[in-house]
Amino acid sequence: MDNLYLTYLYDIYGELLTEKQKLYFEDYYFNNLSLSEMSENYDVTRTAIHNLLKSTEEKLKYFESVLKLYDKKIKIEKVIKNYSEKDKKEIENILF
Repeated sequence: MDNLYLTYLYDIYGELLTEKQKLYFEDYYFNNLSLSEMSENYDVTRTAIHNLLKSTEEKLKYFESVLKLYDKKIKIEKVIKNYSEKDKKEIENILF
């Protein structure tokens, strides 16, 4: 799965995750920590870190499959592409 896509999903749905899921996700995707580094920091196995990250990724994809907020955002961006900058900002302020 594309890391950029997952970070977009995290931006949209991150508040629906547990604190541990958010912490691990941010360390791995935003702080570029390896599984080994995270394992040492949290005193858990690399396998446990890996499993939690995979379940978090699956949860983010599930939220998107149900709510489709990222998909809608992309479609809206395509529609407003030809609007003036003022119109774009106004629409973005309303939606986001």
